[in-house]
Amino acid sequence: MKTKILKHFILAVCLSLLPMAMVAKQEAMVSSPSGNITLTTGVDNAGRPYYSLNRGKEEILLRSALGLKLKDGDLSNDFRLIGFSRATKDETWHQPWGEEDDVRNHYNELTMKLAQKKGLQRQLTIVFRVFDDGMGFRYVFPQQKNLSDFIITDELTEFCFKGDPEAWTLPFDADYYEGLWTKAPLSKKQKVCTPVTIEAKPDLYMMLHEANLTDYSSLNVKPIEAKEGYVRLKAELVPWSNGDLVRAKAPFVSPWRMLSVEDHVGGLITNRVMLNLNDPCKIKDTSWITTGKYVGVWWTYHMQHATWGIGPKHGATTENTKRYIDFAAEHGFKGVLVEGWNYGWENDWGKEGDKFNFTKPYPDYDFDGLQKYALSKGVSLIAHNETGGAAKNYEEQLEAAFSLYEKMGIKAIKTGYVNKVMDNKELQHSQYGVRHYRKVIEAAARHHIMVVNHEPAMPTGLQRTYPNLIASEGVRGQEWNAWDGAGGNPPYHLCVLPFTRQLAGPIDFTPGIFKLEGQVYAHTHPHTTLAKQLAEYVVIYTPWQMAADEIENYKDQPAFTFIEAMPSNWQKTVIPMAEIGKYIVTARQNRDNQDWFVGGMTDENARDISLKLDFLAPGTTYKAIIYKDGPDAEYDKNPYPMTIEQLVVNHDSVLKLHMAKSGGFAIQLIKQA
Repeated sequence: MKTKILKHFILAVCLSLLPMAMVAKQEAMVSSPSGNITLTTGVDNAGRPYYSLNRGKEEILLRSALGLKLKDGDLSNDFRLIGFSRATKDETWHQPWGEEDDVRNHYNELTMKLAQKKGLQRQLTIVFRVFDDGMGFRYVFPQQKNLSDFIITDELTEFCFKGDPEAWTLPFDADYYEGLWTKAPLSKKQKVCTPVTIEAKPDLYMMLHEANLTDYSSLNVKPIEAKEGYVRLKAELVPWSNGDLVRAKAPFVSPWRMLSVEDHVGGLITNRVMLNLNDPCKIKDTSWITTGKYVGVWWTYHMQHATWGIGPKHGATTENTKRYIDFAAEHGFKGVLVEGWNYGWENDWGKEGDKFNFTKPYPDYDFDGLQKYALSKGVSLIAHNETGGAAKNYEEQLEAAFSLYEKMGIKAIKTGYVNKVMDNKELQHSQYGVRHYRKVIEAAARHHIMVVNHEPAMPTGLQRTYPNLIASEGVRGQEWNAWDGAGGNPPYHLCVLPFTRQLAGPIDFTPGIFKLEGQVYAHTHPHTTLAKQLAEYVVIYTPWQMAADEIENYKDQPAFTFIEAMPSNWQKTVIPMAEIGKYIVTARQNRDNQDWFVGGMTDENARDISLKLDFLAPGTTYKAIIYKDGPDAEYDKNPYPMTIEQLVVNHDSVLKLHMAKSGGFAIQLIKQA
């Protein structure tokens, strides 16, 4: 009798544990290679997928929903788990250009395969990758019987942050991303674009963004719930003009949704999770992809000294361009950008972009002769392709234009899309715009042409796959210091960009303005000292740096020596000290030798710092050439004073440096034999 009762008891216990076991199997965890970051994912009792993220025992992201809505169905619930699979990767890949030579790509991967229980029983796969300094995940739509062509009408991805951390963001509707980044608690934000930079606490900094934006809509996020203990963000995509978000055909994958996680603020800049989530390079031979510096017929337009369109003040003339070519050759610059060289500028080009011709120069501009002249001096023209947002017109001319440029030996172009919509209909950051930008990049790659993309979709690390995409604008850049009626960029702006927009990719900011008085408006000018203009070359990264001022303003300027010496390709980058929006010091090691370059800048407050040079090689001496704010330098009253001094330093040296209001410094460290 006792034995029978015991058997019944054991059976009851087993039956009671069975549902728990079944529930347990609906969830899995994956940790980073070192074990410091752990992601948990699964489906709940309603078949809704979710995930959460921990750093050690600390919760970073609380349970957050996953899923999407389609025009003909809902892919956010009623799922059953098919199974989990795991993988790991540890590789090191080389960058043709970048902030360091090589990038380690080390992650553990967990794949969750789901199928809906009822209806069309559609399948959805979610792939998670967890790194020691962040994570990413993407949706995979397998080829299947009941899913062929489909339209995404909502992405339900959530990011539920613990607490209410401070965040630096940009409004989603800032034209061309040319706005000011602001800091506030996450719960106080409206809809914003990514990246979102989060200061959670002194040892927790994060960046929320996307990686590998391919044939999809750009990511925005907005708070949908804020309670004590958490703030929940939801993905918001940029629509087509009819309201569709994404038009797709299975098999299909979304971009990665990614979060970098760092214990110090400088780590955000050297974090490579976004790059690693992009596909490997698709260009077999990258030897034609180079880095360098250039000057251009550009700032003169913003100063209203010349016009883009043909006329008595036309800037893009043969005579004027030769001056810039001669200057570039004399000072070791590789490129000369010329805007306003081609037919189309004479029209109302912001509305009539379809009249641009990308192969026909104005009669006062000897396009072919100037390129031959430039090549004879070791320089090349950079062709400017402003489209006025007329994407179809540009696409129809891509092959003819790029074939011509390739034949002429032109290696780089600058594209522009000054219009809030493409083809008078579709938003630039929608899937329509994303598709167009990719066509241009791929066509340029076929013709061995590098692209600097102005008015872009927000960069997402595609330079790993297409390293001919060398930089983008998408920022409130130097030109705002020419004609902004409100006075130009505020002093703190440059101390924010390295931790916000620059985390998405290289910026074509166009530094190096040496004439700092307002010319269009008296109160509108670069709100920096001259030394801070030099610091921009180190702090704001791009593989092609511009000396943006009119060339006559560099004459007899000792500070120009620093720009001449500056490389734009690096083997290592470190951030010795920084505080977002207040100050930053960046140090980069030249890829071609062992020299270092350091740039430091501050906001509207003067600052004294002690800079340790412990990033230098031990047992080696360096000659330091220091360009710093001189006595009485102030951005708003006296921006020009600069002191240039030389010291012998080493790994143990500490430099005492003063930065004036909105000032800075630049240092060249030359390794001694």
